[in-house]
Amino acid sequence: MKNKFLLGLAAIAMVAVLSSCGKKPQAEIDATNAAIAAAQTAEAAVYVPAEFTAVQDSMNAIMADITAQDSKLFKKFGPSKAKLASTLTLANKVATDAAAKKEEVKAEVTTLLTDTKAVCDENVTLMKKAPRGKEGAAVLEAMKTDMSAIDASCTEAQDLFDKGNYMDALNKIKAAKDKADGINTELKDAIAKVSGKKRAA
Repeated sequence: MKNKFLLGLAAIAMVAVLSSCGKKPQAEIDATNAAIAAAQTAEAAVYVPAEFTAVQDSMNAIMADITAQDSKLFKKFGPSKAKLASTLTLANKVATDAAAKKEEVKAEVTTLLTDTKAVCDENVTLMKKAPRGKEGAAVLEAMKTDMSAIDASCTEAQDLFDKGNYMDALNKIKAAKDKADGINTELKDAIAKVSGKKRAA
């Protein structure tokens, strides 16, 4: 009877030891969640979306594993701890990468705003030299409308930039620059054709 009692105590002690070894890694979970939150604050979802999604997916998978282990009598959180350490490192890298990409986009927008304004100014000058036949006049009127739209896009891009929305500003100014370049090429081609005809005559 005494032996059975002692065996029972030993079994209880063993369960207690194993249970304490399988303690949920809450500190690691909190640290990793904090790093992911920091990456989100750094606008990782905007500037490095693929990397940020990978971190979130990794954390979701880890939490699913932890939940599964938590329901067991003998818990093994060792693999999850290792994955949490890896995900924490990745989350910190994503935050750094997002900050770097943001500065890169900011610089690109600044350059494009300047370049687009220069092309628009050149287009205004070229418009004065462009041929004005019947067809030419209609084309130039359409170009004037497009140029007004480009000017409006530049203003919107600058406004977005001033508000810190650099990625939205980049998309806006890229589209405006493409349109301005298209008009510039068309005007130069039209002027070159007229000049060629005059020389031929």
